[in-house]
Amino acid sequence: MLDIKRIRNNPEKINELLKRRDPELSIDRTLALDERRRELLKEYESKKAYQNKTSKKIPILKKAGEDIKEILNEMKKLSLEIKEMEGQVKEVEEQIQEELLGIPNTPNPTIPVGQSEDDNKEIRKWEEPTKFDFQPKAHWDIGEELDILDFERASKITGSRFSMFKGLGARLERALISYMLDTQTLKNNFKEISPPFMVNRTSMIGTGQLPKFEEDVFKIPQKDFYLIPTAEVPLTNIYRDEILDVDQLPEYLTAYTPCFRSEAGSAGRDTRGLIRNHQFDKVEMVMLSKPEESYKQLEILTSFAEKILKELKLPYRVLELCTGDTGFSSAKTYDLEVWMPSYDDYVEISSCSNFEDYQARRTNLRYRNEDGKVEYIHTLNGSGLAVGRTFASVLENYQNEDGTVTVPDVLRPYMGGLEKITL
Repeated sequence: MLDIKRIRNNPEKINELLKRRDPELSIDRTLALDERRRELLKEYESKKAYQNKTSKKIPILKKAGEDIKEILNEMKKLSLEIKEMEGQVKEVEEQIQEELLGIPNTPNPTIPVGQSEDDNKEIRKWEEPTKFDFQPKAHWDIGEELDILDFERASKITGSRFSMFKGLGARLERALISYMLDTQTLKNNFKEISPPFMVNRTSMIGTGQLPKFEEDVFKIPQKDFYLIPTAEVPLTNIYRDEILDVDQLPEYLTAYTPCFRSEAGSAGRDTRGLIRNHQFDKVEMVMLSKPEESYKQLEILTSFAEKILKELKLPYRVLELCTGDTGFSSAKTYDLEVWMPSYDDYVEISSCSNFEDYQARRTNLRYRNEDGKVEYIHTLNGSGLAVGRTFASVLENYQNEDGTVTVPDVLRPYMGGLEKITL
């Protein structure tokens, strides 16, 4: 969340940055509540000081034989007023906290100003879109014809927008997961974590999914747990409420997990195939960084995701998201989009973001710097990569006219040396 002191000290600048996201955003109510809190505290402290001063006089007056009945009545009344004011202060502080949890991060001043994905800026492209001498098929048709994907039976088991990998399809999915994890752990110095796939409400608040996006997640009401929408949630919360030593930074964490999203409000969009399912697999990368190094780490994080696509030889592009398309908790985001022949377009496959201290303030995640001062850590995360979408892009970009799919060279060791997927 945003620092209330930063809002208080720079209201014009904060308002300006937030309106780059959405002209309707405002911190006016937060400022009014903060002013009310400070007024209450001033009055509270004044009454408390008078109470303490008078209380010290009572035994002296009593010893001198003075009548203290009126003073005692006054103190009794004052005590009730102070107790009432304590409740008022607590109520206002809760309102401020609620307001702060609903305010998105301020976008980095350097990112493009815009209101939708149409205003995103293309940074670079790698390789040209795949060309075919035949009419290419969509991944859902390829998968079903090769009997490696089964959407109909997945729907029977659960419902719409679920998928089932079969035979060599299941092996290809596992190969992608293993390859991605090996790349991050053996080459990029990430520590592999196998976290819980369910988290509590505090963890979801910490990374910014709650309370704003409650309708987009799956909740287990019996325990007040949530199925994770991404491994970003458990990984970022590992050190919640802790103070790390400066020597621990940067910390690189990675995890494979299934991800669960209700995708509320997206009916009719990408409902076929593997692009937008309620359950999908992902290998996530999370970085914990010193503030002054976080933007350098963002470039490194993005390069790690790009490296996977390059080794798979999948054409892609990198976009810098505009203010209106940048995620709620992010200050700056790069989207990696892979070429999908069935779309005749690029499709998002990874999102790499710097949250600065926004998530760290929500999770109370700090470190002790070289001077011994405690500061908030900067958190970053990115997909390395979304497995289902990578699977889909491999099927579409490596398809052959005879209906087979060539296995990318880098995946063959994970597929027992298999060169082609055939029926």
